[in-house]
Amino acid sequence: MLWQLRIKNFAIIDQLEVEFAPGLNILSGETGAGKSILIDALTLTLGAKPSPELVR
Repeated sequence: MLWQLRIKNFAIIDQLEVEFAPGLNILSGETGAGKSILIDALTLTLGAKPSPELVR
């Protein structure tokens, strides 16, 4: 189970730490808030190939 995700120098995020609770976790927010960036960072931890424009 994933408990925590730390992101640094990825897309528009300088540094971010997200802690997940047991059970269902929901990402919500306005357009441009970074929800897709969090999902992209998560897919990289699962082995996806990084896109050069996302990594700083």
